[in-house]
Amino acid sequence: MKSKIITPRLLVISGIILFAALMRLVPHYPNFTPVAAIALFGGAYLGRKPLALMVPLVALFISDLFLGFHNMMIPVYIGFALVVLLGTLMKNRVRVPYIIGGSLAGSLIFFLVTNFAVWAFTPYYQPNLQGLLTSYTMAIPFFHASLLGDLFYNSLFFGSFYLIKQYYPSLKLA
Repeated sequence: MKSKIITPRLLVISGIILFAALMRLVPHYPNFTPVAAIALFGGAYLGRKPLALMVPLVALFISDLFLGFHNMMIPVYIGFALVVLLGTLMKNRVRVPYIIGGSLAGSLIFFLVTNFAVWAFTPYYQPNLQGLLTSYTMAIPFFHASLLGDLFYNSLFFGSFYLIKQYYPSLKLA
């Protein structure tokens, strides 16, 4: 009896996500990582929301086992999960404009969530509106690398999977 859950499609998509998570372990330009791209790609292609959340979150967690944990892990994972959910909205609309829009929106969501957490849960900024705005302002120089990384990795992941599907039609959904 064939498994209806573990399919070649799931294995290829999960393999791309795991590869991307492992790319976090390779030296890279600060914030130019595949984190939000993993989330968007997983959300768009893994189908059911529990699976779409589980595979990218587990891949991120595995890479974090090697990188180490920090006090902002929960906000990072929340931002990550929100980008996965954004990806699920693309499920039947995986086309270039949606990938670009998803990349931009995912970067912005991750930026807003994680920098809000830095403001709210660290002593670096005043606990008022001015402190929040300062937190976001100070993070802008890091945002460009995140955005470029998201655009690059989303192009790589979505483009690779598109090309793989051209050579292996069985990976396409029926």
